Amino acid sequence: MDLMLAIKGRRSIRKYKPTPVSDKAVETVLEAAGWAPSWKNCQCWRFVVVRDPQVKEKLAATLIPETNRAAIGIREAPVVIVACAELGKSGYHKGEHGTDKGDWFMFDTALAMQNLALAAYAIGLGTVHVGLFDAKEAAKILDVPEGVVVVEMTPLGYPDEEPAAPRRKDLAEIVIKEKYVKG
Repeated sequence: MDLMLAIKGRRSIRKYKPTPVSDKAVETVLEAAGWAPSWKNCQCWRFVVVRDPQVKEKLAATLIPETNRAAIGIREAPVVIVACAELGKSGYHKGEHGTDKGDWFMFDTALAMQNLALAAYAIGLGTVHVGLFDAKEAAKILDVPEGVVVVEMTPLGYPDEEPAAPRRKDLAEIVIKEKYVKG
């Protein structure tokens, strides 16, 4: 699939068909995630693959608010991928923060998850980036060790909806040349 087609065609999917997702498909999207760039190639991300309906139900219960539309996807998609990150690896140089941005785990994990989402779309699967949830509770549910944090979840499955593309800002609204000028 053409990259720009995937970028422009991918949508946030919240409703999924019950059709099982093969281990090979899950491996494909996780491999794409693993090829994302990261700070000094630290690859701080870790992925928990959840298929157990009871665990998915518990994860859905961590979403905020309880009416979060992504909860249906977490419950009903055949797979949920929970992205975690090892702390203290990304954004560090010689044991110290390399920039004024602190630990870069969010940045690196987001790059990996976008690769995952695009790869999923390219093979006919849907995803939605889910970030509004109680990450500490999700970590407890998944027995995530100390020094690792839960960053994001995404359902993974065959879409049972076709959302329209949201309006995108024109380049003139988001591109600044040479110096940032208050407008």
